[in-house]
Amino acid sequence: MVVPVYNEQDCIVPLYDALIEVCDKLSVLYELVFVDDGSQDDTYSILKRLHAGDRRIKVIRFRKNYGQTAAMAAGFHHARGEVIVSMDGDLQNDPVDIPRLVAKLEEGFDVVCGWRRNRQDKLWTRRVPSIVANWLIGRITGVRIHDNGCSLKAYRGVVIKNVTLYGEMHRFIPAMATLAGARITEVVVNHHPRRFGKSKYGLGRIWRVALDIITVRLISGFSSRPGLWFGIPSFLCFILGVLELFPLVNYSAGDFEGWTVLSTIVFLFFLLSGHLFTMGTIGELSLKTGDYRPQKTLEPTVTSV
Repeated sequence: MVVPVYNEQDCIVPLYDALIEVCDKLSVLYELVFVDDGSQDDTYSILKRLHAGDRRIKVIRFRKNYGQTAAMAAGFHHARGEVIVSMDGDLQNDPVDIPRLVAKLEEGFDVVCGWRRNRQDKLWTRRVPSIVANWLIGRITGVRIHDNGCSLKAYRGVVIKNVTLYGEMHRFIPAMATLAGARITEVVVNHHPRRFGKSKYGLGRIWRVALDIITVRLISGFSSRPGLWFGIPSFLCFILGVLELFPLVNYSAGDFEGWTVLSTIVFLFFLLSGHLFTMGTIGELSLKTGDYRPQKTLEPTVTSV
């Protein structure tokens, strides 16, 4: 179990009790990996106390708030299980659903996503933006599931550990997992109203989600061929520049201002074409010669208990 938490002091003990009750019934070896994402309340002290009384609990603490994606990535990195289940720490996800997700995983799937069909959140600030975002993600990435934002998911460890997470990519784990050839399905899960504290998300995240969708599309569709991603618009800009050359050549020499404007447009089209082509070339060179390992950047930011 991987559970990122941030300022959830009132939720920790009830969540721990519920998880222990459910996981004990599975009759398998398990561990609970709590990732404290730089909480400023008593979350960490409560987790330390639970760890002292139960060695099945592993606690990772960030020095400051890095966000849910970084917390989940750290949890996945330190988890040792063949099956890894992630969930939120705010008691809105229901641990009772965990056995059903694990059972679905045993049918041959690699990622099982929770679907909060009866979501207990505010309509206009949470549910409506989520519906739109899920539709866009499905159309752009081709991974059509109903609820990308639900943190309650089950994974095969060998799959999720090969998914590179950064920024705010936790919403796009299913799409990113397809790069590793993962088989993905979803299961309807319970969702409860928040009992303690307040939500860490609002409408302010919309623009970041939009940018992340573009990034995920680039990674999932063109990660192995960045030259194509930049080459297509580069070619279109070049064609537009060539087409603008014909009226420029035949333009009336007396209309200097019009000629200047048209020649500037032609120049900008060719400049943009060259710029995009260069970006594609740099991308190809980086892909062929680079040795970037994002997971290494997590090590200095966490302490383990």
